[in-house]
Amino acid sequence: MLCEGAMADWSGVYFQNIVKAPAAFITFGYVAFTAAMATGRFIGDGMVTKLGIKKVLQLSATLISTGLFISILFPYLATAVIGFLLVGLGVSSVVPLIYSLAGKSGTMQPGLALAAVSSISFLGFLIGPPLIGFIAEVAGLRLSFAIVAVAGLFPAILANKIKEQ
Repeated sequence: MLCEGAMADWSGVYFQNIVKAPAAFITFGYVAFTAAMATGRFIGDGMVTKLGIKKVLQLSATLISTGLFISILFPYLATAVIGFLLVGLGVSSVVPLIYSLAGKSGTMQPGLALAAVSSISFLGFLIGPPLIGFIAEVAGLRLSFAIVAVAGLFPAILANKIKEQ
């Protein structure tokens, strides 16, 4: 949710200040992100059926990080739009899959597990964007996006703990 919050709150600023997109194209990054996220939500179940939850989470994390790093390293309109599109595809399945795993928890009651995951994820959504702004003010928006790109790898790291049936 940190990545979702970053895209929601900072994509326009990124396209305006870093990509230097013309005014008519400032929203292209966010549009690419949301369109890809919606598409990914539609195809996510099929991907899980074919690849399994663990692989989909690993792929999702790779897409998030790769997309952000493409946008950071190549801050041009076309490459940034492609990068944000990859981030949207990556983000699309993470939250639904994590909620699904929480609901199937063998160590906690499903309601408690869902509440815990929901609280932590919304904390990232709420605290992430101001934190990104603080880092951007101190060290630049590209560095703050790089931190989000690294954080985007966490689902892949945590997916290694999943024991698929």
